[in-house]
Amino acid sequence: MNVIPTKLAGLLLIEPKSFGDSRGFFFESFQRDRYRDAGIMADFVQDNVSRSCKGTLRGLHYQLTQPQGKLVYVTRGEVFDVAVDMRRSSSTFGQWFGAFLNDENHHQLYVPPGFAHGFCVTSESADFSYKCTDYYQPSDERTLIWNDPAVGIDWPKLDSPILSAKDQRGIPLSQAEAYS
Repeated sequence: MNVIPTKLAGLLLIEPKSFGDSRGFFFESFQRDRYRDAGIMADFVQDNVSRSCKGTLRGLHYQLTQPQGKLVYVTRGEVFDVAVDMRRSSSTFGQWFGAFLNDENHHQLYVPPGFAHGFCVTSESADFSYKCTDYYQPSDERTLIWNDPAVGIDWPKLDSPILSAKDQRGIPLSQAEAYS
């Protein structure tokens, strides 16, 4: 497995070893000891899966008092995955990192607690899987607006994304509650 640090401290792009032949492929999506050797000491407590159609944008979500770290990857299709640093004490506060995750490259992103996270679907549909370090608490969730010019995410081909009502009500970074 190849672990690539990003410009945002703690945010890691992971390239698992994938083994393929005429039957298909195999890769370990998680193995605690190997991930700990890579510096990911997270204790994952919940796994989630979503399916979304092309043009759907989910996020940018974060939990304020019970922040979740996430290990994310795509099992079918492709997404452009984004994390935004919400740690006010960080030198990269408000900055973002994005990567294409798909069912061919098998790349993963480790998003540590303290980041807002979201993705948009670039294929006809996508199945998105993620492990979380804390339980989902709806009352604790916050949403950063996806198109805040102060953050400046360069979303691929995204003029009118399909958004949930919650995501439509996202707020700009200048008004967002953030971590100390």
